[in-house]
Amino acid sequence: MKTNGTRESLPTVTVRLWHADAVVLFDWLMSTDLNSVPVTHPAQKQALADLLSRFEWAADVDVTGCTNEEIAVAQAAVAKEMGW
Repeated sequence: MKTNGTRESLPTVTVRLWHADAVVLFDWLMSTDLNSVPVTHPAQKQALADLLSRFEWAADVDVTGCTNEEIAVAQAAVAKEMGW
């Protein structure tokens, strides 16, 4: 597939997440210094930043306005489902 190099022209994928997972991931990404996350390639850090920005503008995922209580409930739900 040829593209003109802009991000808008690149192929995309759709990832379905449990809402609680999205809340936990968004909260973690908002509170994490991406410069301290161990990466083996700079693109990994950029991909995390891109994920954060997608959460911020995704119309179908309301995670940006979650309260501390909602985050705690989501964390408990996700931790309950860990199974390891």
